[in-house]
Amino acid sequence: MLRYTLMRLGIFVGCLVVVWGLVYSGLAPRGLGDSNGLWIILLALLLSAPISFVALRKERDRASEQIVRRVDRVKANLEANRSQEDVADDAARTQGQTS
Repeated sequence: MLRYTLMRLGIFVGCLVVVWGLVYSGLAPRGLGDSNGLWIILLALLLSAPISFVALRKERDRASEQIVRRVDRVKANLEANRSQEDVADDAARTQGQTS
């Protein structure tokens, strides 16, 4: 998961550098007034999203598999805790009925 995040961040930073270079060389339009920094960031996000979607498909699938395994493990732990509570509750009720 961390690997995917770092790779995604790397693609964004690469796009940010390219967009910054294009804007300051005059090949891409500048933002209005003081919004130039925001304009560069938005253009970099717009470019990096589809690149990440295509280039990181395998890594994204690996990350989602890790998440599914973690969720399944948490569900199993919760179910184990529920069954322990049920056993303890049944034992307490049985003991209360015999007294």
